[in-house]
Parts: sequence; C-alpha cells; structure tokens
Amino acid sequence: MTGKARSSATARRSALFGRLPGTYNAGMRGAQITVRCDCGGIGYVPHGERWKCATCGRTWNTAQIPADEYWGIMRDMRRLRIKVIATALGLVVPVLALALIAGLRILILLPVLMSFWFLFYMPRWRRQVRERARNLRRWKLHPE
Repeated sequence: MTGKARSSATARRSALFGRLPGTYNAGMRGAQITVRCDCGGIGYVPHGERWKCATCGRTWNTAQIPADEYWGIMRDMRRLRIKVIATALGLVVPVLALALIAGLRILILLPVLMSFWFLFYMPRWRRQVRERARNLRRWKLHPE
C-alpha cells in the first residue's frame, strides 16, 4: 500500500468513527449519524456537525436532530450494554467466590454457566438490542 493510499484509508476510517487520526477524546461520544443525500450520497457524521455531499455539494446539518432525543437513544443503548456486563459479573463473581470457599471442584459448573450465557441469555439480549435499533426514530433533515 502506498503512503497516499494508506493515509486515505486512515482518513476514511477515522471519519467513520468520528475522530482525527492520533487524537483521543476522553469525553463520551455518540454514535455516528448516517446522512443520506437525495442524490444517493451517504455520509457518517457526529451529532451537531455538518456534512457536505461530495456528489452534489448539498450541506446537511445534524444539529436539526433534537439533542435530548439523540442523547436519550445513546443512554438507552449504553444502559443495555451495562446491563449485560452487570449480569455477567452477577453470574461469575458468585462462582469464583464459591470456588475459593468450596474448592476448585465447583468450577465444573462453569461449562453449565457458559452454556446458559451463550445459548439463552445472549441471543435474547441481541434480539432486544436489534429490536430497539430497528424501532429508532428516523429524522428527515433538510439541506442548508
């Protein structure tokens, strides 16, 4: 890969994730908003920023999306991720505590626990996340 092609790929990847190469933003970032231009162009923009279509030159402003609705969606998605982490800890910590008290024989329960996790809990959680993502509100932005 040439230097120019590599920097172009890095710029595209960085634009997709909403940050410049080599920078770190410790604050919470929201998900990228997909902007679809009337001409067929697609862009990924952080909330509150503008995107200019490379094809037709129209400018789209994502600040038209109400901030409280957008950040409410981000809170809901974060809550779902925290819920799965808390559930995992709620299952693993007692097994580890029992392993310390009752000995390593209790770790025989680990495959049963992991089977429950991967066969029952995670598919249900993924379905819930997908359903919420599918039912998200769609906004109709107007070009500037």
